[in-house]
Amino acid sequence: MTEPSALSLIPPVVVLSLAIWLRRPMLALIIGTLVGLMLINPSPSYLLDQFSTISVDVMQDPTIAWLILVCGSFGALIALLVHAGGAMAFGQSALKITKSRKSSLLMTFVLGVVIFIDDYLNALTVGETMKRVTDKYRVSREMLAYVVDSTAAPICVLIPLSTWAVFFSGLIENTGSASVGEGITLYIQSIPYMLYAWFAVLMVLLVCLGIMPNIGPMKKAEFRAHPRSAGAMHVNHAELTADPYAVEAINAEFANQQIEHGKLYNFMVPILLLVGSTIYFGVDIWKGLLVTLTFTIIFFSAQKLIRLDDMMKQMFDGFQTMLPAIGIVIAAFMFKAMSDMLGMPQYVIQSLMPFMSPALLPAIIFVAMAILAFATGSSWGVFAVTIPIVMPLAHSIDANIPLVIGALLSASSFGSQACFYSDSTVLAAQGSGCDLMGHALTQLPYALIAAFMALISFLVLGFYF
Repeated sequence: MTEPSALSLIPPVVVLSLAIWLRRPMLALIIGTLVGLMLINPSPSYLLDQFSTISVDVMQDPTIAWLILVCGSFGALIALLVHAGGAMAFGQSALKITKSRKSSLLMTFVLGVVIFIDDYLNALTVGETMKRVTDKYRVSREMLAYVVDSTAAPICVLIPLSTWAVFFSGLIENTGSASVGEGITLYIQSIPYMLYAWFAVLMVLLVCLGIMPNIGPMKKAEFRAHPRSAGAMHVNHAELTADPYAVEAINAEFANQQIEHGKLYNFMVPILLLVGSTIYFGVDIWKGLLVTLTFTIIFFSAQKLIRLDDMMKQMFDGFQTMLPAIGIVIAAFMFKAMSDMLGMPQYVIQSLMPFMSPALLPAIIFVAMAILAFATGSSWGVFAVTIPIVMPLAHSIDANIPLVIGALLSASSFGSQACFYSDSTVLAAQGSGCDLMGHALTQLPYALIAAFMALISFLVLGFYF
């Protein structure tokens, strides 16, 4: 790792600029990684050697292996549910409950709150489950993805039974801020101060209710999606939205549907089993997916819905549909590894240390970590590096520890939701059948409003405590 300097800020600026300009986040991340390596050593041999090393190290990372298995297997499961007609049956049943655009969005919100155990499971399941319902009322795919993303990380952060609580309570214990087994207690004490998550959830609820108006790019996306008449369930899907990604996704999905009049239980039973088994195995999605896929194959075979060889083909096709999302997350991990080599987290924290005081620390930590999470696309990895720096500092100046942890988790959930290439953003767009950059740009104004409200609140609470 090189000595931390302002040069470490150049790669994220390059990535964000290229992602917006080219609308190709994977390419932007790879170019940003190469730019960062060139800042360390412009030698072609060094560039080739380090890029090769980073790519191999990332592919050997247990998190990446887990993500490939989870995302690919979820794609395989959804392909089976669509092919058997269960997904369409759920959409038709949900339409009997939802009577308007507002109720379809509220149903999406409620489902996002219910599936709180993990942001990956939330982002993939809710979008895939609800997009047929919201399509009927001509809700833009961008709006659907925003609701899904806003009830993924922000909800998971606020529930102490989620994977986020397990991960961050472990980090808290590793810093010595809590004894072994007490990290979750300190985490729970910090939940009231996870202000970004609270404001993000409030914001999306107000949007679903129509109290908060559509603003910025979202206003344009919603205008494109609203038709002259709502139509029936089997609408002309090419007219749903101007987003070509969404048109391609839904046309491909309906083309793969084998049974026109599917049964609702062929969708609900596997989905409920997935959630239940994930919780049963200690919030382990991979084990939950293994159980659910095995059960679904047997369940469909017993009904003679689909031949076994056809099921295998659909599963492989479903796995393949997740490869673009997986590729972006892999590129984001490579970019994060390069950022660590440049010392970007250390540079940002060191630059802000002279301004830190017990009153200002929560607000400064929220801003600094939110920038880091947004720039690196890492809502977990960057915190494993910076929490051991931040927590001892908080103790040394006698800051309010639950408030500081609340600021850290607020910054993490902001990065997860707002970053163009974070795993949660990528999966929310994938599950909703929405273009990634379209989703990222339309939800950004709402995320920034929630972040500004959180910042003001941290300033007030910092001086109050």
